[in-house]
Amino acid sequence: MKSIEAFLQERENLNQEMQNFAGKQMQRFLSLDNQVYRKGNLDRQTKEMLGLVASLVLRCDDCIRYHLHQCCKLKVEEAAIEEVLSIALVVGGSITIPHIRRAINFWQNLVE
Repeated sequence: MKSIEAFLQERENLNQEMQNFAGKQMQRFLSLDNQVYRKGNLDRQTKEMLGLVASLVLRCDDCIRYHLHQCCKLKVEEAAIEEVLSIALVVGGSITIPHIRRAINFWQNLVE
């Protein structure tokens, strides 16, 4: 697995390339993605945990790592992460287990 720093740097670089490439429709989507994770009726922690569950169920490892990193920055407690992973397992089924394993490993590296 890539180091946390390598993952974050690659994500930043690819996001910049995407921004440079993006037309109006893509820019609108990227703006919406940014806006929905801001504090609103739900706090940012809750929104990131929801994003994490969705990412696990959809089996997007990059998204899983991103949301775990955001959860760590927002000081989501490990017990809450364990509950989130359990919800994703129930909703997504056993097909999510490999992604949950990688998520646990990434989380443990984040909180070291």
